[in-house]
Amino acid sequence: MCMVQDGSKVLLMNRPDKLGFPGYIAPGGKVDFPESIVNGAIREVKEETGLDVTDITYKGLDEFCDPNTGLRYMVFNYLTTSFKGDIRKNPPEGELVWVEIEEALKLPMQDWFKRRFPLFFRRGTFEMSFIWDERSNRTLQETIKNYGESASGN
Repeated sequence: MCMVQDGSKVLLMNRPDKLGFPGYIAPGGKVDFPESIVNGAIREVKEETGLDVTDITYKGLDEFCDPNTGLRYMVFNYLTTSFKGDIRKNPPEGELVWVEIEEALKLPMQDWFKRRFPLFFRRGTFEMSFIWDERSNRTLQETIKNYGESASGN
């Protein structure tokens, strides 16, 4: 996932129900083997928005595990303020909208994205890990860490 920021705004897409994960979300998707994770994020932004992003910054990891199935789902999160190009007129994943950062959390979005959203704009990186029991539809354990928040600005 790569959050595209332009001053006080971010580019979000409003995904329709039929594509899953409905609501507002940042661009992202799966990494194609054997591309690197960072190159996958850059490619996904291009495919979904039409923008060429550069100088992306790693912001953190969000991980979900289901002990019943052995599934481990990892999302590598990036932020960029460097991009060029024009936004796609008919984006494949949903309507693209520039949204004020301060207003974004008022929009309908998945709980997991809403929880992660502010972390893109904090100093340092984050790590979020959730052990999720899909059968009972509940979180068994969660770990949330922030690294480098108290570091002096360089």
